[in-house]
Amino acid sequence: MQRYETILTEDAERDISEIFDYIAEHDSLGAANHVLDRVERTIDDLSSFPERGSYPKELIALGIRDYRQVSFGPYRLIYRVIGTRVYLYLIVDGRRDMQTLLARRLLAY
Repeated sequence: MQRYETILTEDAERDISEIFDYIAEHDSLGAANHVLDRVERTIDDLSSFPERGSYPKELIALGIRDYRQVSFGPYRLIYRVIGTRVYLYLIVDGRRDMQTLLARRLLAY
């Protein structure tokens, strides 16, 4: 089985840090560590099965099929597969204004 290299953009790294800090402050350090573990496992899974993700409905509505997403709980990881690399662009709570976040983040690339 081919392994893909997973690459987090600076924005995605910042997303993880902000999610961790928010949960640690508003819930508990244990909950923050649990979410961080899930994010890391999900990213690791993408290195083996990057095509498993679905297309974000907000992008499908615009006719864009270059990006995929995987999720757990309210969290969505938005990524793109290019060759043997998986680029993670956005790791976010899906209850936020996704249309604006996706436009702002993905149009920059």
